Amino acid sequence: MPTQIYSFFSGVGFLDLGFQNAGFDIAFVDEYDERFLRAYQYARRNDLHVPRYGYSHLDVRSFLSDDVWNEIFPDYRQQDNTLIGFIGGPPCPDFSIAGRNEGKDGKNGQLTSVYTELIIKRKPDFFLLENVKGLYQTQKHRDFYDSIKRRLRRAGYRLFDSVENALEYGVPQFRERLFLVGFTSRTFGRNVRCELGAHNLLKLQDIFNAPWPTTSPFSVDSIIACPDGIPVNLTVEHWFELNDVMNHPNGQDIFGTKAHNKFDTICEGATTGKSFKRLHRWRYSPTSAYGNNEVHLHPYKARRISVAEAMAIQSAPAYFSLPADIPLSAKFKMVGNAVPVLLAQGIATSILDTINLFMEEHGNG
Repeated sequence: MPTQIYSFFSGVGFLDLGFQNAGFDIAFVDEYDERFLRAYQYARRNDLHVPRYGYSHLDVRSFLSDDVWNEIFPDYRQQDNTLIGFIGGPPCPDFSIAGRNEGKDGKNGQLTSVYTELIIKRKPDFFLLENVKGLYQTQKHRDFYDSIKRRLRRAGYRLFDSVENALEYGVPQFRERLFLVGFTSRTFGRNVRCELGAHNLLKLQDIFNAPWPTTSPFSVDSIIACPDGIPVNLTVEHWFELNDVMNHPNGQDIFGTKAHNKFDTICEGATTGKSFKRLHRWRYSPTSAYGNNEVHLHPYKARRISVAEAMAIQSAPAYFSLPADIPLSAKFKMVGNAVPVLLAQGIATSILDTINLFMEEHGNG
């Protein structure tokens, strides 16, 4: 059964890439920031796939207008046997403890309500809403999150949610994200099931129990052998080598810093500081947050990490690159805000499992 994905708040497109890798067709892309949208298209310049309905940088509120919607999607719901899914991660600083924490009334927080309203009005067969775990775990925001779920249930959606850690999906980064998935009972019936964590590769406790190195004295171009017994695919160094970050088109996109004397004394693997954190080559990275005065330092270079290295930590493929003429701060924001590709792919595959089971049970497999 053909399935079309409408992507909102697309950013640079890591979430979309995960869905593509799982086998979904991205039929429409909307990203309000024109720089982000341009980077999205640039990174896919060698991809022959073109979204059926093209690219847009309209404010998501625009899609609540029937005139706008019908102009862009004149045949919406007129294609037989085609499932439609919405995916999107509304900007989340207003629900993040480390961000503005202004909640549903914040400038960005309001967009989660808009996305919910869009889902209810346009009635896709399924949807994905991604956000920070603070939307689920912080009492201040939990009431709002619960109200969203009540609205979606009343609209006929069977809901499944989970806080997933990117580490479990092969991403070299401790990063927790909330995923809310809904399937309309109109299409899938009331007994539909979806196991969001079904495609993680490792269990978090097994990862934590591995004999990870702690800290090592910092020395430029030092050599440290990989310790035995650790999942090497979760290490920073593994992904730096996999993506050949030194020769990557964004390998020289690096912020300078005036605090050389300070960060040269920070040990490799010392990531508990509030600002400067030096990654360890044979460990995974803390959450990639390249704002709020947080600085990630290269394990064995006297500098901050590059954009190419940041993308590797987000499990982006080696071919993925950003335009040279986009400001450096914007590049780091694009990368830091994105859903890690392998995490997105794992969640997308869980959704695909539900669709395939539905098809088998209804004789369409």
